[in-house]
Amino acid sequence: MWKYWRFGLILILIVGLFATVARNAVAAESVFATKAPHAILMDAATGAVLYQQNADELVQPASMSKLMTLAVLFRAIKEGRIHKTDEFTMSVNAWRNGGAPSGTSAMMVPVNTKATVDELIQGVAVQSGNDAAMCIAEGMAGTESAFARMMNEEARRIGLTKSTFANATGLGNPNHLMTVRELALLARYIINEYPEFYPVFGQKEFLYRKHRFINRNPLLFLNIGADGLKTGHIAAAGYGLVGSAVQDGKRLIVVVSGLQKADQRKDEAAKLLNWGFQSFNAVKLFDDGEVVGRARVWGGKIWYVPLAAKGDVMFTMPKYPANQRISAEIVYKAPLKPPVKKGDKVATLRITSSSSASTEVPLYATEDVANGGIVRQGVDSLVLMALRRLAL
Repeated sequence: MWKYWRFGLILILIVGLFATVARNAVAAESVFATKAPHAILMDAATGAVLYQQNADELVQPASMSKLMTLAVLFRAIKEGRIHKTDEFTMSVNAWRNGGAPSGTSAMMVPVNTKATVDELIQGVAVQSGNDAAMCIAEGMAGTESAFARMMNEEARRIGLTKSTFANATGLGNPNHLMTVRELALLARYIINEYPEFYPVFGQKEFLYRKHRFINRNPLLFLNIGADGLKTGHIAAAGYGLVGSAVQDGKRLIVVVSGLQKADQRKDEAAKLLNWGFQSFNAVKLFDDGEVVGRARVWGGKIWYVPLAAKGDVMFTMPKYPANQRISAEIVYKAPLKPPVKKGDKVATLRITSSSSASTEVPLYATEDVANGGIVRQGVDSLVLMALRRLAL
Protein backbone atom coordinates (compact mmCIF):
# COMPACT_ATOMS: atom_id res chain seq x y z
CA MET A 1 0.00 0.00 0.00
CA TRP A 2 1.33 3.42 -0.91
CA LYS A 3 2.35 5.61 1.97
CA TYR A 4 3.42 8.78 0.16
CA TRP A 5 2.97 10.49 -3.16
CA ARG A 6 5.70 12.70 -4.51
CA PHE A 7 5.07 15.37 -7.12
CA GLY A 8 8.27 16.81 -8.58
CA LEU A 9 8.61 20.54 -9.16
CA ILE A 10 12.16 20.36 -10.49
CA LEU A 11 11.63 21.80 -13.98
CA ILE A 12 9.16 24.50 -12.91
CA LEU A 13 11.29 25.62 -9.99
CA ILE A 14 14.64 25.61 -11.75
CA VAL A 15 13.36 27.62 -14.71
CA GLY A 16 12.03 30.28 -12.36
CA LEU A 17 15.15 30.43 -10.22
CA PHE A 18 18.08 30.26 -12.59
CA ALA A 19 17.61 33.86 -13.71
CA THR A 20 17.83 35.05 -10.09
CA VAL A 21 20.67 32.72 -9.18
CA ALA A 22 22.75 33.51 -12.23
CA ARG A 23 22.91 37.21 -11.35
CA ASN A 24 24.64 36.32 -8.09
CA ALA A 25 27.00 33.72 -9.52
CA VAL A 26 30.30 35.59 -9.46
CA ALA A 27 32.51 32.95 -7.88
CA ALA A 28 32.63 29.25 -7.22
CA GLU A 29 30.80 27.88 -4.21
CA SER A 30 33.10 27.67 -1.23
CA VAL A 31 33.84 24.27 0.26
CA PHE A 32 33.71 23.80 4.02
CA ALA A 33 35.01 21.06 6.27
CA THR A 34 34.94 20.79 10.05
CA LYS A 35 36.89 18.80 12.61
CA ALA A 36 33.67 18.18 14.53
CA PRO A 37 32.54 14.54 14.20
CA HIS A 38 28.94 15.75 14.40
CA ALA A 39 27.87 19.16 13.15
CA ILE A 40 24.99 21.10 11.64
CA LEU A 41 24.40 24.68 10.51
CA MET A 42 20.79 25.82 10.22
CA ASP A 43 19.07 29.00 9.05
CA ALA A 44 16.87 30.00 11.97
CA ALA A 45 14.20 31.75 9.90
CA THR A 46 13.53 28.97 7.39
CA GLY A 47 14.94 25.88 9.06
CA ALA A 48 17.11 25.28 6.00
CA VAL A 49 20.11 23.09 6.69
CA LEU A 50 23.21 24.72 5.21
CA TYR A 51 25.75 22.16 6.36
CA GLN A 52 25.58 18.81 8.10
CA GLN A 53 27.93 16.06 9.14
CA ASN A 54 26.63 12.92 10.84
CA ALA A 55 23.72 15.08 11.95
CA ASP A 56 21.35 12.19 12.64
CA GLU A 57 23.61 9.97 14.74
CA LEU A 58 22.53 9.71 18.37
CA VAL A 59 25.20 10.91 20.79
CA GLN A 60 25.33 11.87 24.45
CA PRO A 61 24.60 15.61 24.45
CA ALA A 62 25.98 16.34 27.93
CA SER A 63 24.86 19.75 29.24
CA MET A 64 23.55 20.82 25.83
CA SER A 65 20.45 18.83 26.77
CA LYS A 66 19.77 21.33 29.54
CA LEU A 67 18.06 23.28 26.75
CA MET A 68 15.23 20.76 27.07
CA THR A 69 15.24 21.14 30.86
CA LEU A 70 14.70 24.87 30.39
CA ALA A 71 12.19 24.38 27.56
CA VAL A 72 9.97 22.36 29.91
CA LEU A 73 10.28 25.08 32.55
CA PHE A 74 9.69 27.92 30.08
CA ARG A 75 6.46 26.30 28.92
CA ALA A 76 5.22 25.97 32.51
CA ILE A 77 5.98 29.65 33.15
CA LYS A 78 4.33 30.76 29.92
CA GLU A 79 1.21 28.79 30.79
CA GLY A 80 1.10 30.30 34.29
CA ARG A 81 1.71 27.04 36.17
CA ILE A 82 4.99 28.34 37.59
CA HIS A 83 6.24 31.89 38.20
CA LYS A 84 9.79 33.22 38.11
CA THR A 85 9.37 34.40 41.70
CA ASP A 86 8.48 30.89 42.94
CA GLU A 87 11.09 29.22 45.13
CA PHE A 88 12.45 25.66 44.98
CA THR A 89 14.48 24.08 47.78
CA MET A 90 17.92 22.58 47.09
CA SER A 91 17.54 19.01 48.28
CA VAL A 92 20.32 16.88 49.74
CA ASN A 93 20.19 14.75 46.59
CA ALA A 94 20.56 17.70 44.21
CA TRP A 95 23.27 19.28 46.35
CA ARG A 96 25.28 16.07 46.71
CA ASN A 97 24.99 14.84 43.10
CA GLY A 98 24.93 18.17 41.26
CA GLY A 99 26.30 20.73 43.68
CA ALA A 100 29.69 21.42 45.22
CA PRO A 101 30.31 17.83 46.50
CA SER A 102 29.80 16.43 42.97
CA GLY A 103 32.82 18.18 41.50
CA THR A 104 30.76 19.11 38.41
CA SER A 105 29.56 22.51 37.22
CA ALA A 106 27.35 23.91 39.98
CA MET A 107 25.44 27.02 40.96
CA MET A 108 26.60 26.46 44.56
CA VAL A 109 23.18 26.72 46.20
CA PRO A 110 23.60 25.59 49.81
CA VAL A 111 21.76 22.44 50.82
CA ASN A 112 18.18 22.98 52.10
CA THR A 113 18.33 26.58 50.84
CA LYS A 114 15.61 28.07 48.63
CA ALA A 115 16.39 29.66 45.26
CA THR A 116 13.94 31.48 43.01
CA VAL A 117 13.02 30.03 39.65
CA ASP A 118 14.58 33.10 38.04
CA GLU A 119 17.89 32.42 39.82
CA LEU A 120 17.80 28.75 38.84
CA ILE A 121 17.22 29.64 35.18
CA GLN A 122 20.35 31.81 35.25
CA GLY A 123 22.21 29.10 37.12
CA VAL A 124 21.49 26.66 34.29
CA ALA A 125 21.85 29.01 31.31
CA VAL A 126 24.99 30.85 32.46
CA GLN A 127 26.80 28.48 34.82
CA SER A 128 25.37 25.16 33.57
CA GLY A 129 24.69 24.24 37.19
CA ASN A 130 23.79 20.60 37.62
CA ASP A 131 22.42 21.38 41.06
CA ALA A 132 20.18 24.05 39.55
CA ALA A 133 18.89 21.64 36.88
CA MET A 134 18.17 18.95 39.47
CA CYS A 135 16.46 21.47 41.73
CA ILE A 136 14.19 22.53 38.86
CA ALA A 137 13.40 18.90 38.08
CA GLU A 138 12.52 18.04 41.68
CA GLY A 139 10.60 21.26 42.16
CA MET A 140 8.44 20.63 39.09
CA ALA A 141 8.04 16.85 39.12
CA GLY A 142 9.07 15.59 42.55
CA THR A 143 11.91 13.43 41.23
CA GLU A 144 14.44 13.77 38.46
CA SER A 145 13.24 10.58 36.77
CA ALA A 146 9.68 11.91 36.69
CA PHE A 147 10.97 15.14 35.19
CA ALA A 148 12.88 13.15 32.54
CA ARG A 149 9.54 11.70 31.46
CA MET A 150 8.25 15.25 31.08
CA MET A 151 11.29 16.04 28.92
CA ASN A 152 10.57 13.07 26.66
CA GLU A 153 6.92 14.06 26.35
CA GLU A 154 7.87 17.63 25.46
CA ALA A 155 10.40 16.40 22.92
CA ARG A 156 7.72 14.41 21.08
CA ARG A 157 5.25 17.28 21.31
CA ILE A 158 7.60 19.67 19.51
CA GLY A 159 8.65 17.12 16.89
CA LEU A 160 11.92 15.67 18.22
CA THR A 161 11.48 12.00 17.33
CA LYS A 162 14.87 10.52 18.25
CA SER A 163 15.91 12.24 21.47
CA THR A 164 15.62 10.31 24.74
CA PHE A 165 16.20 11.87 28.16
CA ALA A 166 17.16 10.12 31.39
CA ASN A 167 17.95 13.13 33.58
CA ALA A 168 17.76 16.92 33.78
CA THR A 169 21.52 17.54 33.64
CA GLY A 170 23.03 15.64 30.73
CA LEU A 171 25.42 13.80 33.07
CA GLY A 172 26.48 10.52 31.51
CA ASN A 173 23.75 7.97 30.89
CA PRO A 174 23.59 5.56 27.92
CA ASN A 175 19.85 6.28 27.56
CA HIS A 176 20.33 10.06 27.44
CA LEU A 177 20.80 10.72 23.71
CA MET A 178 20.22 13.40 21.08
CA THR A 179 21.29 14.18 17.53
CA VAL A 180 22.87 17.48 16.56
CA ARG A 181 19.93 18.03 14.19
CA GLU A 182 17.45 17.76 17.05
CA LEU A 183 19.62 20.02 19.21
CA ALA A 184 19.44 22.63 16.45
CA LEU A 185 15.68 22.16 16.12
CA LEU A 186 15.32 22.54 19.89
CA ALA A 187 17.36 25.74 19.84
CA ARG A 188 15.22 27.08 16.99
CA TYR A 189 12.07 26.21 18.91
CA ILE A 190 13.25 28.06 22.02
CA ILE A 191 14.27 31.11 19.98
CA ASN A 192 10.89 31.28 18.25
CA GLU A 193 8.59 30.13 21.06
CA TYR A 194 10.18 31.85 24.06
CA PRO A 195 11.67 35.17 22.91
CA GLU A 196 11.02 36.62 26.37
CA PHE A 197 13.37 34.05 27.93
CA TYR A 198 15.97 33.80 25.18
CA PRO A 199 18.15 36.76 26.35
CA VAL A 200 19.28 34.75 29.40
CA PHE A 201 21.41 32.62 27.09
CA GLY A 202 23.37 35.71 26.06
CA GLN A 203 23.88 36.91 29.64
CA LYS A 204 27.63 37.07 30.10
CA GLU A 205 27.69 36.77 33.88
CA PHE A 206 25.49 35.82 36.81
CA LEU A 207 26.02 37.05 40.36
CA TYR A 208 24.69 34.69 43.02
CA ARG A 209 25.46 35.08 46.71
CA LYS A 210 29.27 35.41 46.86
CA HIS A 211 29.80 33.86 43.43
CA ARG A 212 30.38 35.51 40.06
CA PHE A 213 29.74 33.06 37.24
CA ILE A 214 30.97 33.80 33.69
CA ASN A 215 28.93 32.33 30.85
CA ARG A 216 30.57 29.15 29.59
CA ASN A 217 29.65 29.86 25.96
CA PRO A 218 32.86 31.17 24.34
CA LEU A 219 31.04 32.50 21.26
CA LEU A 220 29.53 35.29 23.35
CA PHE A 221 32.96 36.85 23.73
CA LEU A 222 33.76 36.89 20.01
CA ASN A 223 32.69 39.69 17.70
CA ILE A 224 30.41 37.53 15.55
CA GLY A 225 26.92 38.48 16.77
CA ALA A 226 26.53 35.44 19.05
CA ASP A 227 23.81 35.60 21.72
CA GLY A 228 23.31 31.98 22.90
CA LEU A 229 22.85 29.08 23.70
CA LYS A 230 24.65 26.22 25.58
CA THR A 231 27.88 24.25 25.90
CA GLY A 232 28.33 20.66 27.02
CA HIS A 233 31.08 18.29 28.04
CA ILE A 234 31.44 14.86 29.59
CA ALA A 235 34.24 12.37 28.93
CA ALA A 236 32.00 10.02 26.95
CA ALA A 237 30.74 12.79 24.64
CA GLY A 238 33.66 15.16 24.21
CA TYR A 239 33.14 18.89 23.89
CA GLY A 240 30.03 20.28 22.24
CA LEU A 241 28.23 23.57 21.71
CA VAL A 242 24.85 24.82 20.55
CA GLY A 243 25.22 28.40 19.39
CA SER A 244 23.29 31.10 17.59
CA ALA A 245 24.34 34.41 16.09
CA VAL A 246 22.83 37.26 14.10
CA GLN A 247 24.53 39.28 11.38
CA ASP A 248 22.73 41.81 9.14
CA GLY A 249 19.39 40.62 10.45
CA LYS A 250 20.03 36.96 9.58
CA ARG A 251 20.16 34.38 12.38
CA LEU A 252 22.00 31.08 12.11
CA ILE A 253 22.12 28.15 14.53
CA VAL A 254 25.19 25.92 14.85
CA VAL A 255 25.77 22.68 16.73
CA VAL A 256 29.08 20.85 17.03
CA SER A 257 29.73 17.75 19.12
CA GLY A 258 32.42 15.18 19.85
CA LEU A 259 35.46 17.46 19.84
CA GLN A 260 38.53 16.66 21.94
CA LYS A 261 39.29 20.13 23.33
CA ALA A 262 37.26 23.08 24.57
CA ASP A 263 38.99 25.50 22.18
CA GLN A 264 38.03 23.30 19.24
CA ARG A 265 34.32 23.68 19.88
CA LYS A 266 34.74 27.45 19.96
CA ASP A 267 36.85 27.52 16.79
CA GLU A 268 34.75 25.06 14.77
CA ALA A 269 31.44 26.66 15.75
CA ALA A 270 32.72 30.16 14.94
CA LYS A 271 34.12 29.00 11.59
CA LEU A 272 30.81 27.40 10.66
CA LEU A 273 28.85 30.51 11.57
CA ASN A 274 31.19 32.86 9.69
CA TRP A 275 31.14 30.60 6.65
CA GLY A 276 27.35 30.50 6.71
CA PHE A 277 26.98 34.28 6.96
CA GLN A 278 29.48 34.83 4.15
CA SER A 279 28.27 32.12 1.81
CA PHE A 280 24.46 32.05 1.89
CA ASN A 281 21.53 34.29 1.00
CA ALA A 282 17.79 33.79 1.34
CA VAL A 283 15.83 33.68 -1.94
CA LYS A 284 12.04 33.94 -2.16
CA LEU A 285 10.55 31.12 -4.20
CA PHE A 286 6.82 31.73 -3.72
CA ASP A 287 4.72 34.56 -2.30
CA ASP A 288 2.42 34.15 0.66
CA GLY A 289 -0.65 32.24 -0.54
CA GLU A 290 0.74 31.59 -4.03
CA VAL A 291 -0.23 28.17 -5.39
CA VAL A 292 2.84 25.93 -5.27
CA GLY A 293 1.30 22.80 -6.75
CA ARG A 294 -1.65 20.44 -6.46
CA ALA A 295 -2.42 17.20 -4.67
CA ARG A 296 -4.58 14.43 -6.14
CA VAL A 297 -7.86 13.90 -4.25
CA TRP A 298 -9.35 10.46 -4.79
CA GLY A 299 -13.13 10.42 -4.93
CA GLY A 300 -13.40 14.18 -4.66
CA LYS A 301 -15.64 16.53 -6.59
CA ILE A 302 -12.47 17.82 -8.26
CA TRP A 303 -9.35 15.77 -8.98
CA TYR A 304 -6.74 18.13 -7.57
CA VAL A 305 -6.65 20.56 -4.65
CA PRO A 306 -4.35 23.62 -4.99
CA LEU A 307 -1.68 23.96 -2.31
CA ALA A 308 0.01 27.03 -0.85
CA ALA A 309 2.23 27.90 2.10
CA LYS A 310 1.36 30.25 4.93
CA GLY A 311 3.82 33.06 4.43
CA ASP A 312 6.50 33.52 1.79
CA VAL A 313 8.43 30.40 0.83
CA MET A 314 12.10 31.24 1.35
CA PHE A 315 15.12 29.09 0.55
CA THR A 316 18.62 29.74 1.81
CA MET A 317 21.17 29.01 -0.88
CA PRO A 318 24.80 29.82 -1.72
CA LYS A 319 25.52 33.39 -2.79
CA TYR A 320 28.05 32.22 -5.33
CA PRO A 321 26.85 28.96 -6.84
CA ALA A 322 28.76 27.16 -9.56
CA ASN A 323 26.26 25.14 -11.65
CA GLN A 324 23.88 25.32 -8.71
CA ARG A 325 20.85 23.06 -9.07
CA ILE A 326 17.67 23.30 -7.05
CA SER A 327 14.96 20.68 -6.88
CA ALA A 328 11.70 20.38 -5.01
CA GLU A 329 8.92 17.90 -4.51
CA ILE A 330 5.50 17.92 -2.92
CA VAL A 331 5.09 14.98 -0.55
CA TYR A 332 1.80 13.86 0.97
CA LYS A 333 0.17 10.75 2.35
CA ALA A 334 -1.87 8.90 -0.22
CA PRO A 335 -4.59 8.27 -1.00
CA LEU A 336 -5.85 11.74 -0.09
CA LYS A 337 -9.60 11.50 0.33
CA PRO A 338 -12.40 14.07 0.68
CA PRO A 339 -13.62 16.04 2.36
CA VAL A 340 -10.67 18.43 2.32
CA LYS A 341 -11.20 21.79 4.01
CA LYS A 342 -9.54 25.06 3.03
CA GLY A 343 -6.61 25.57 5.42
CA ASP A 344 -6.02 21.87 6.08
CA LYS A 345 -2.34 20.90 6.18
CA VAL A 346 -2.17 18.50 3.26
CA ALA A 347 1.45 18.17 2.15
CA THR A 348 5.07 19.21 2.57
CA LEU A 349 7.27 21.01 0.07
CA ARG A 350 10.81 19.59 0.25
CA ILE A 351 13.46 21.77 -1.35
CA THR A 352 17.10 20.79 -1.81
CA SER A 353 20.10 22.20 -3.64
CA SER A 354 23.19 20.56 -5.07
CA SER A 355 25.14 22.16 -2.20
CA SER A 356 23.10 19.98 0.23
CA ALA A 357 21.11 22.91 1.62
CA SER A 358 17.58 21.71 2.34
CA THR A 359 14.33 22.80 3.92
CA GLU A 360 10.73 21.61 4.35
CA VAL A 361 7.66 23.86 4.19
CA PRO A 362 4.11 22.81 5.19
CA LEU A 363 1.52 23.21 2.41
CA TYR A 364 -2.18 23.87 2.97
CA ALA A 365 -5.31 23.40 0.87
CA THR A 366 -6.46 26.68 -0.67
CA GLU A 367 -10.05 25.54 -1.25
CA ASP A 368 -12.59 22.98 -0.10
CA VAL A 369 -12.95 19.66 -1.91
CA ALA A 370 -16.27 17.93 -1.31
CA ASN A 371 -17.13 14.28 -1.82
CA GLY A 372 -17.57 13.55 -5.53
CA GLY A 373 -20.41 11.08 -5.21
CA ILE A 374 -20.73 7.38 -5.94
CA VAL A 375 -19.74 7.52 -9.63
CA ARG A 376 -16.57 9.56 -9.05
CA GLN A 377 -15.63 7.38 -6.06
CA GLY A 378 -16.10 4.22 -8.11
CA VAL A 379 -14.01 5.42 -11.04
CA ASP A 380 -11.23 6.68 -8.80
CA SER A 381 -11.23 3.44 -6.79
CA LEU A 382 -10.71 1.42 -9.98
CA VAL A 383 -7.87 3.72 -11.08
CA LEU A 384 -6.23 3.57 -7.67
CA MET A 385 -6.38 -0.24 -7.56
CA ALA A 386 -4.84 -0.44 -11.02
CA LEU A 387 -2.00 1.88 -10.05
CA ARG A 388 -1.33 -0.10 -6.89
CA ARG A 389 -1.00 -3.30 -8.93
CA LEU A 390 1.50 -1.56 -11.23
CA ALA A 391 3.47 -0.45 -8.18
CA LEU A 392 3.82 -4.00 -6.83
